[in-house]
Amino acid sequence: MTKPLRLIVFDVDGTLVDSQQDIVASMRGAYEAAGLEAPDRAAILAIVGLSLNVAIPRLTPGLPAESYDFLEKSYKEIYHQRRSSQGTLVSSPMYPGVREMLGQVASVPEHLLGVATGKSRRGLDALIAGHGLEGLFLTQQVADHHPSKPHPAMLLAALAETGVDAANAVMIGDTEFDIQMARAAGMRAIGVSWGYHTPDRLDGADVVVHEVAQLADTITRLWGQA
Repeated sequence: MTKPLRLIVFDVDGTLVDSQQDIVASMRGAYEAAGLEAPDRAAILAIVGLSLNVAIPRLTPGLPAESYDFLEKSYKEIYHQRRSSQGTLVSSPMYPGVREMLGQVASVPEHLLGVATGKSRRGLDALIAGHGLEGLFLTQQVADHHPSKPHPAMLLAALAETGVDAANAVMIGDTEFDIQMARAAGMRAIGVSWGYHTPDRLDGADVVVHEVAQLADTITRLWGQA
């Protein structure tokens, strides 16, 4: 009997790569350019995964629309400058073991890999090229084309593009937004504890994984494939 295709969708920041230094520095720089007091590090990391047009108002409610536009534009410019000057491998290094884990997951014939990220198309393209991951992710959903997480639009588009049923798909991420998005799309969810949200915020996941080396086996066991 032919095994069904399985769609495995990964978040990026905080799940595959650790970009917190650039995220925090870029946000602080944007607030400084606007003449505003920047949120603290913990507050900034708490909104990672949200699209900027949702994240920044959540960080600082009550600002006029033009201030939010300025902050978003400044953040993107600073982030791009930092990435260009440092290179992706320094700016957004992979967590140890991630490359090997991706190879394990992709080696299963029934597995289709994808990403759903709050990054822009430009940012994701730069990251994929910088880490040599071209051709790995069949479906790539970015903030340019969808409402912010936890709206399920990214995952619904990934399901439509691959033709996989939600029952045969899983979202893997480090934030509650990833878990909520998966649930809204009718998908399973795996939380990872090495990212930017503490494990207690991932309690809606089917399972929370604490080591990268455990992730490939966890995905396999999710559908009783072991």
